[in-house]
Amino acid sequence: MNFRKLIIFAGLYLTGSKIPGYLKEFERIDKLPLDEIRKYQDEKTKKLLLHAYNNVPYYGRILKESGVITNGNIHLENFDKIPFLTKDIIRKEGENLYSSDYKNRKPYENTSGGSTGDPVRFIQDKDYRQINIANKFYFNRLVGKDVGEKEIDLWGSERDIFRNTISLKEKIINFLYNIKFFNAFKLDENRLREYISDINDIRPVSMWVYVEAIDFLTRFIEKNHIQIYSPRCIITTAGTLFPEIRERVEKVLGCKVYNQYGSREVGPVAVECEYKQGLHCFPWSHKLELAGEEEFKKIIITDLTNYSMPLIRYEIGDIGEDSDSQICKCGRPTLFFKDIKGRVTDIFVTKKGTAIYGGYFRHPLFGVGWIKKYQIVQKDYDHVIYRIVKSGNIEEIDLKKIADFAKNIMGEDCNIEFEFVDEIKPSESGKYRFTISEVN
Repeated sequence: MNFRKLIIFAGLYLTGSKIPGYLKEFERIDKLPLDEIRKYQDEKTKKLLLHAYNNVPYYGRILKESGVITNGNIHLENFDKIPFLTKDIIRKEGENLYSSDYKNRKPYENTSGGSTGDPVRFIQDKDYRQINIANKFYFNRLVGKDVGEKEIDLWGSERDIFRNTISLKEKIINFLYNIKFFNAFKLDENRLREYISDINDIRPVSMWVYVEAIDFLTRFIEKNHIQIYSPRCIITTAGTLFPEIRERVEKVLGCKVYNQYGSREVGPVAVECEYKQGLHCFPWSHKLELAGEEEFKKIIITDLTNYSMPLIRYEIGDIGEDSDSQICKCGRPTLFFKDIKGRVTDIFVTKKGTAIYGGYFRHPLFGVGWIKKYQIVQKDYDHVIYRIVKSGNIEEIDLKKIADFAKNIMGEDCNIEFEFVDEIKPSESGKYRFTISEVN
């Protein structure tokens, strides 16, 4: 019997939490036809726009200039005329993006992950947080994990780990929710063996993991022929789930892997279901757009839940691929992304201006046994560096194959450089990036 679930929901009801109500609302909306879902989302969008116009100085100006609100009337047909909200605008405008009533909404401060080395400050509030928690409850159910069942999180930066475990309150919450945190910031051999032992002892129902961290863990398990307990499911986030990583993790851990997309700025946004045809969006909490004419488009997000600092048409810096259909085999009409391709800075650019997905440059490294870890960096239009941590003798024939492959994409005059290092450090947020373009 899942006694933790009973205690958790009893506590939520007794404290007046909105989370149980949000869950019921999500279940209702998720069963609606697509046109009804769109009408529901349009009403939530209008409500947010009117609030932002009346209470947020920046949007009081922008929504009028874009023709979205005139004389108190909302013109949703002009929504796409609202300029994208960029991180530079957020830094410039500062408190002009705060709602005049934000102090009454139990606000708190958060920052972007800082994967580009320059995190941005945001104000969020209690309602936003509770909807995010309800979203996580809901899509955990979609992949077979209920509230209170055992969960291990191989998760992010030290600031995340410490924030969630250092206080007595957080320790009690983690105990009730049956969650154990593993720090993914640094994964040496001793720590990996400790985590494997804990997984075998705890026997989790699910694991929430950084993509690169679980890739590193499963490589270690496979290389050392270690027996590992198979959870019911694994949910990956904070990185690009490349097909070969999914295949390896499912093989080594013997369970299904589901991709999830979200961020500090806007919370959980989309997740795969058991059919894995793409990622389902959460239309009750986010309005999503894909912008651009390229195959991989910029992800634009309007958060429908944070009234303290509305993010309307926020250019988050990630890229995605359109879903082929909105209707999934599961019956839910909420498919939006076919795939999440990573950061805008994962796109390499040739001298001719052709955009190349950085993940392609990884292909010649597959199966090269002496390469332990790597990162590929485009320094200029004609300069690409393969940064490599080796675990054996360098094979010159492999280097030639890698260089030829990259030159075939970027041009014969492109300088392909190999840089051998002892360690490749993650970003400040704890995320490890396979590919980085410094040209974008």
